Amino acid sequence: MNFLGEAITVTRRARGLTQGELAEMAGVTQAALSRYETAMREPDNEVLGRIADALGVTPRFLEHAGRARGAMAVDAHMRRRQTAKPTVWKKLEAQLNVYRMHASMLFEEIALRAEQRIPTFDPIATNPADAARLVRMQWRMPIGPVRGLMQWLEAAGCLIIESDFGTSRIDGLSQWVDGHPIMFINSIAPTDRKRLTLAHELGHLVLHSEEVVEDVESQANAFAAEFLMPLDVIRPQLRNLQVNILADLKREWGVSMAAIVERAYDAGLIKADRRTSVYKLFSARGWKTSEPVSQELTPERPSLQYDISAALSDRGLHENDIASMAGFTSSKHNDLIPPRPGNLHRVV
Repeated sequence: MNFLGEAITVTRRARGLTQGELAEMAGVTQAALSRYETAMREPDNEVLGRIADALGVTPRFLEHAGRARGAMAVDAHMRRRQTAKPTVWKKLEAQLNVYRMHASMLFEEIALRAEQRIPTFDPIATNPADAARLVRMQWRMPIGPVRGLMQWLEAAGCLIIESDFGTSRIDGLSQWVDGHPIMFINSIAPTDRKRLTLAHELGHLVLHSEEVVEDVESQANAFAAEFLMPLDVIRPQLRNLQVNILADLKREWGVSMAAIVERAYDAGLIKADRRTSVYKLFSARGWKTSEPVSQELTPERPSLQYDISAALSDRGLHENDIASMAGFTSSKHNDLIPPRPGNLHRVV
C-alpha cells in the first residue's frame, strides 16, 4: 500500500492549507492533487518536488513518511476540553504527526543518549498511582514536589515541542516515535497548567503506549496527580483544607489551586459539599479563569532540541544540513530543531 498520498494530506493539514491552496502553490490542478492524496495516482519526481517545496519539506520526507511507519495519521493522546473545536485539534494532531516523522528521520541519523527512560506499564495490571510511584522511583526523584519537570522528561529522552495553539482549550498532545517519546505543548498555558499537562501526557506515554483501555483520560489524570502530588507526602497538608492556604500550596507544589482541591477530594479528605463551596468562592473571586500567583511559578521551558542543535553544530554541520537531516527544505522551516547559541552539550 502506498502512503505517500496520506503523507501529503497530513502535512498539508498541519500547515493549515486547503487542497486548493496547496495545488496553486505547487502548480498543479486541485483534481490532480486530490488523486495524489487518495493514492489514485503517484506524482512524478518533478511534481513531488514542487509539492514538497510548497509544504516546506523535502521529497524524501514525504516518501519516508510512508515507508517508515505505514499510515502516517496515527491518533495522538490529547489533553483537551470537550468544547475544543474538532477543526483545531485535528490540525494540531496533524502537526504532531508531522513532527513525529521529522523526529523519526532525525533519530535515524543521530543517537540520543538519555540518562533515564520512560517506562511503560500494562494499565490493566498496574493502576495509575502505582505507575506514577514506580516512575518516580526509577528516576530517583526526591520526595515531595517535582522541580524542573521538563528537565526530568528530557533527561528521559522526551522531545518537547512548544507552540502557541491559538486556543486555551487544548493543552497538549503526545506520541511515541520509534521508541522515543514526543510531546507537543501549548506555550500560552500558565506554568501550573503546563506542568499538569506534561504529567498528564507522561501518564499516557507510560500507560497507553500499546493497550487501549476505557477512560484513558481519567487514568492519565490520576497518574499526573500522584506524580506531582504524592499522596503520602501531601496528605497532611490537605486535611481540613482551607482556601487561605491554597496559594501557598500552589507555590510549593507548582500546580493549580483547583488541582490541589481535586487531589483532596479524590483522596476523600474533603467532602463534596466542601468542594462545591470552594469552587463557588473561586467563581466569586474570578479564580476559575485566572488563578492568583501563577506568575510566581518558575517557567518550564524545553531545551533538548537546542542541545541537539548545538551538538550537531559542534560537529561542523550547517543549519541547513541539520534541517535536511530532519526533512525540512531549509533552516527557516526547521521548527523542530531550531538553532540556538550556547554551550549545551548533553545528548548527541
